[in-house]
Amino acid sequence: MCALWDIFRQITSTSHLLIALTPTENIMADEESLELKNEGKGKSKLVLFGGIGLVLVLVIGAGLWFLMGSSDAPVADPDSDPSSAAAPAVKAPVAEANYISMPRPFLFNLPGADRPRIVEIKVQLMVRGSDDGTLTQKHIPLIEDALLTTFSGADVQKLSTQAGKDELRQLALLNVQNTLQPVIGRTVVEKVLFTGFVMQ
Repeated sequence: MCALWDIFRQITSTSHLLIALTPTENIMADEESLELKNEGKGKSKLVLFGGIGLVLVLVIGAGLWFLMGSSDAPVADPDSDPSSAAAPAVKAPVAEANYISMPRPFLFNLPGADRPRIVEIKVQLMVRGSDDGTLTQKHIPLIEDALLTTFSGADVQKLSTQAGKDELRQLALLNVQNTLQPVIGRTVVEKVLFTGFVMQ
């Protein structure tokens, strides 16, 4: 505070001296005072532009932080479910499910404990997107062969329980996918559905 008071006294005492000076000396004193004023304006501009620059950098930094997300994202626990750890962070949009019916039901005989059993299974395949539906319909003979091979190896005792039917459904899906993989180059069929199941 004392330093400011000393500066104020020097400025006021200098202005009294300027009045007593000759015109030539007065002009020189005016030039010196202009230089002092310009020097003050230069510093204030520097402070102003520095402040604007700092605010701009902070705003851009905050915007990037919000857009990129914080680094406080939860880290997957390796001891947790392995299927969730392998899932990608951003999921691609899933195409619409299409259901392809097999042209005819599968009718086959299975040897039973006391007598042979006749089994009839109606099957539909679930695929994603119309392109996969077209590919599946194109390869129906291969799919029928894979399903018939799977069904003919089934056990009558297992097919009498729901768990046995679910196991047969999963085995049929695996067999269809393995049959189509070398031909198409990818798995097209997502599910094998039994829409009709009769065993006599």
